Amino acid sequence: MAEAHQARVQKTIEDMVQNLERDHIRKMQGLMFKCSAECCERSTDSMSQVHSCIERCHTPLAQAQGLVTSELEKFQDRLTRCTMHCNDKARDLFDSGAKEPAVRALMDKCVGSCVDDHINLIPSMTHRLKENLDSIPQ
Repeated sequence: MAEAHQARVQKTIEDMVQNLERDHIRKMQGLMFKCSAECCERSTDSMSQVHSCIERCHTPLAQAQGLVTSELEKFQDRLTRCTMHCNDKARDLFDSGAKEPAVRALMDKCVGSCVDDHINLIPSMTHRLKENLDSIPQ
């Protein structure tokens, strides 16, 4: 993928992840640490009970991180498939005898279209992630 296209996607995804972290994940981290601290204050519990308590405290955050990671992997897979389709189109054009500038132009236009299409998917992906994060029991 051309560097400018890649930078656009990366910036948009980074902004989305930062917003999710600030508005959702950070709150979950705070609750996890408070919960874990409360587990450690249980002076009558055994070591394994305290560890189990701490693990339960970490579960919501682990689920949240798994959700975000899974969604980002799906997004990346879809974008990769789209750009691979562009590679195939460019290769077919080149094999048909087209000159390199025409192939490069086709590739750049195709990848740009992939990037535009996928950047347009980010708001709905963000909405879906926010709903899923909000549904995780604390």
